[in-house]
Amino acid sequence: ISYPGCAAQLFLYVFFTSAEYFLLTVMAYDRYVAICKPLHYGTLLGSRACAHMAAAAWGSGFLHAVLHTASTFSLPLCRGNALDQFFCEIPQIFKLSCSESDYLREAGFLVLSACLILGCFVFIVLSYVQIFRAVLRIPSELGQHKAFSTCPPHLAVVSLFISSGIFAYLKPPSISSPVLNLALSFLYSVVPPAVNPLIYSMRNKELKDSLKRLI
Repeated sequence: ISYPGCAAQLFLYVFFTSAEYFLLTVMAYDRYVAICKPLHYGTLLGSRACAHMAAAAWGSGFLHAVLHTASTFSLPLCRGNALDQFFCEIPQIFKLSCSESDYLREAGFLVLSACLILGCFVFIVLSYVQIFRAVLRIPSELGQHKAFSTCPPHLAVVSLFISSGIFAYLKPPSISSPVLNLALSFLYSVVPPAVNPLIYSMRNKELKDSLKRLI
């Protein structure tokens, strides 16, 4: 891949990954309001509020991508041009750098990103703690099922997205290998976006009826 192509690929990868994670965080808030504060849903999550939150998610993803792309490609790369990965990834580009100070600067940006990701994760967890508490207070089992029925698709996507990313970047060095790294990168970069439409559409009655007829 060319140098500009690699930079463009890294930018788009960070942009779409960050935006999806921020949108998943917004969706957790949406479910919290719908279940815990249903009478205020129209006020708290009107069309304008939803547009603002979506714009904030995409805008944050864009700024995040610009920051990392500019910082990563300001590194002086002097150790060849071969990446041990099927796409341009920040840790792999680090391995080509020959500047200790620039490396530490980008490492600082990664720590900042990790704190942001952790903050979103804590927000999602706290939202679902409140959701579970509200659902358990519903007296009828049918009411509990109806209230919680919108949550499993979101939980499935969040769990797959976060668990695969965490394992890919925080796995012990003792179990690291080129084949495993490629497989994990494929898992967190390709699988979640690919299964998103399927997971969310499984609540669609027409689709479920079509799958039953097909099976």
